[in-house]
Amino acid sequence: MHDLVIRGGTVVDGSGGAPFVADVAIDGDRIVAVGENLGTGREEIDAAGKIVTPGFVDVHTHYDGQATWDAEMAPSSWHGVTTVVMGNCGVGFAPAKPDRHEWLISLMEGVEDIPGTALAEGMSWDWETFPEYMDALEKLPRTVDVACHVPHGAVRAYVLGDREKPGAIPTDADIAEMSRIVEEGVRAGALGFSTSRTVLHKSIDGELVPGTTATAEELIAIGRAMGRVGYGVFEMASDMKREWNEFQWMGDLSRETGLPVTFAALQSIAKELPLEEQISEMRKQNATGANIVAQIALRGNGIIMAWQGTVHPFRFKPAWNEIIDLPWEHQLAKLKDPAFKARMISEANVWPESDILDFLMVVAEGWPVHFKMDPDFNYEPKMDESIAGRAAAAGVSPAEYAYDLLMKDDGKGFIYFPILNYRDGNLNFLEDLQASDDTVNSLSDGGAHCGTICDAASPTFMLQHWVRDRKGHRIALEHAVKRQCRDTALLYGLEDRGVLAPGYLADLNVIDMDAIKLGKPWLAFDLPAGGKRLLQKADGYVATVKSGVVTFRDGAMQGPTPGGVIRGPQRVEMAMAAE
Repeated sequence: MHDLVIRGGTVVDGSGGAPFVADVAIDGDRIVAVGENLGTGREEIDAAGKIVTPGFVDVHTHYDGQATWDAEMAPSSWHGVTTVVMGNCGVGFAPAKPDRHEWLISLMEGVEDIPGTALAEGMSWDWETFPEYMDALEKLPRTVDVACHVPHGAVRAYVLGDREKPGAIPTDADIAEMSRIVEEGVRAGALGFSTSRTVLHKSIDGELVPGTTATAEELIAIGRAMGRVGYGVFEMASDMKREWNEFQWMGDLSRETGLPVTFAALQSIAKELPLEEQISEMRKQNATGANIVAQIALRGNGIIMAWQGTVHPFRFKPAWNEIIDLPWEHQLAKLKDPAFKARMISEANVWPESDILDFLMVVAEGWPVHFKMDPDFNYEPKMDESIAGRAAAAGVSPAEYAYDLLMKDDGKGFIYFPILNYRDGNLNFLEDLQASDDTVNSLSDGGAHCGTICDAASPTFMLQHWVRDRKGHRIALEHAVKRQCRDTALLYGLEDRGVLAPGYLADLNVIDMDAIKLGKPWLAFDLPAGGKRLLQKADGYVATVKSGVVTFRDGAMQGPTPGGVIRGPQRVEMAMAAE
């Protein structure tokens, strides 16, 4: 008798092969058989008419703080994710000297829009070094496995101390010490190192993050530290300034160390190189022996704007700034006042001094690229569905139309603004990229951008939109699953997951593809200290299994927390897998 049998489902095994009907038998934390008539289980799940997939592996998240206090790991765990890699974009909380705690929190709050008060209250800070941070993570079991990068920001702050300012130039001794810390972190089990080199990433005080202006020499030296260990992924977000010649040093580093280098590949107002040129330059390097992988998003990276969110179109109106610090119930009373509404709509925006002023102006006045969000919202909206188009059809100003949208549901309405990846007004440019072996589906930012973005639901969006509902080109179910399971796992050396076969980790989803559907986002105030975050659930997840244990049924957490901390690459027991 087996511990668990998933009976009669359509197995989409993660290999990219055609789906087939079979049972999946599990003993302990491993799959022991996939086939017909596998015998009974102490526990069984009827999967007839459903698909059975590996657990999703999300390699771009920011749960570095949340993972120290939250066992559920929502919202990613609500969307079939069983493994997360965090510490991306150069931000994280180790190593950390005691006098840098507040500084690291302000860095994370500014870059990733995670409430600083929640981080300050939620984290115990019972670590200083990176190995100690990983030990601290092991104290709390979770519904998912967590893996880490060593973040450049924390390393630089640890080594440079008060010298860490925008443009700071480390000495040779500083670089040697940073390299030692990264090597120590990877030897302790980190799966890689991350950095950020984009003006869109700033601390809460408006300062560029450490590493933005780092030299190629510094970055290559740190990459060599991972090379000495023999594994590790070098992850980066960058504006791809031409004078930085990023792809040349990324290629040189990968060729020298044999390690993968991965970067966020986006249509972005901040990037000097268009996405097409980024991909072309990457492929030139790979043609000469490099291993550079582009992380691509599955939809437009969109800000969800709301009165209680981080931003909305009226953020720079004098009237809003009169009430910005009031409790919500007092703000709402003002917003419902017709005279206040008329004044705020008619006022001119007062712009702050900012090197991203063009972007802020589109946040406030970009009506042709702002969209109404309703329960059946399509994340690939047509341009004539914009607020500008809807307002014209309704015979009102775009500002008035937007105001009324935000007032829906007693002031809890949303407006969607795709700031990245939507230059063309569609997602057609992703069709070829999703078929490429040198890209991985990524950039969910799970756990981050709490008041602006809710893309942790990316695996659900992939199934609902790209596989089932999209008008025009779609992707095959078996390919989509491989992209979100096997491909992401292999990038980080997690060879023991992402496939449904004997010997592999028993991480699985049972999914009703007819029912799969994203829910409407909502703002919750459930982080420590009442911190806010955008959340989004989904219908269609019949069950999620982590390491052989059912963690979710019909979207509800069941109680068990079998997830652990991943330390280093994971190998599958090949003898068992070959049986």
